[in-house]
Amino acid sequence: MTSLQRSRNMPKVSAFGVVRDLVGHGIGSHLHEDPEIPNFARKRKGILLQPGMTLAIEPMITEGSYEVVWLDDDWTVMTEDGGWAAHYENTILITEGEPEILSL
Repeated sequence: MTSLQRSRNMPKVSAFGVVRDLVGHGIGSHLHEDPEIPNFARKRKGILLQPGMTLAIEPMITEGSYEVVWLDDDWTVMTEDGGWAAHYENTILITEGEPEILSL
């Protein structure tokens, strides 16, 4: 099992959630580009990864509900139920072989 599979499975067997309203994204000439990269499994959905793609993978795990709300500043995001949340990001380059983590 890969670490991505473990991170997707972890919240299902515990009291944690995975934020669905915010996603990872492509990186190119702009910071946030297509494709959107969800942090949760969607059976038979998604894009075919191609060599040369650079992606920001951004899992956001919450204590309790995965629902979030934006504050009036349109930037700050909080969990709807007031639980703690953690956000982590890595930038990954898709290659002909194994993906390369660029942000370690």
